[in-house]
Amino acid sequence: MGLILLIILIVLVVWAVAIYNGLIRLKNRVDEAWSDIDVQLKRRHDLIPNLVNTVKGYAAHEKEVFEKVTEARTQAMGAQSADDKAKAENALSGTLKSLFAVAENYPDLKANQNFLELQRELTDTEDKIQAARRFYNGNVRDFNIKIEVFPTNIFAGMLHFSKRDFFQADESEKENVNVQF
Repeated sequence: MGLILLIILIVLVVWAVAIYNGLIRLKNRVDEAWSDIDVQLKRRHDLIPNLVNTVKGYAAHEKEVFEKVTEARTQAMGAQSADDKAKAENALSGTLKSLFAVAENYPDLKANQNFLELQRELTDTEDKIQAARRFYNGNVRDFNIKIEVFPTNIFAGMLHFSKRDFFQADESEKENVNVQF
């Protein structure tokens, strides 16, 4: 009888350790994925001043656009939580679109090699940000499922594991694009 209780106790301890290790593994994957997003966002933030300065040289009177881009960049760099960072980055994306719209009005700027290279790098960075967001959201999904399903939810609650927020697109980015011919 004592041997059976000892075996049951050992099985329960091994099972609890496996659950805990699984939660830690998923938490670390989410943290790693968030770090990947941060790296790409920093790259984006570093490119923006160069892009703004290049456009300024051709469109100095577009001061309001430059101020909005700079302000959005500052807010994005200061955001802390996933939700705040997502909102700030979505706002920054909107201001960058307006900057590129301004650039469309200046043929000399569109032909400028420095501007074209910055635009290419920013496009590449945007693609990497999207991939990092998908990777992060996939890991958040797996982590959130793990801490919500029985019996892991019991251990997750006791060990203070909590759900993570997804990095979501802004509502304005989800709207249909109005195309007119």
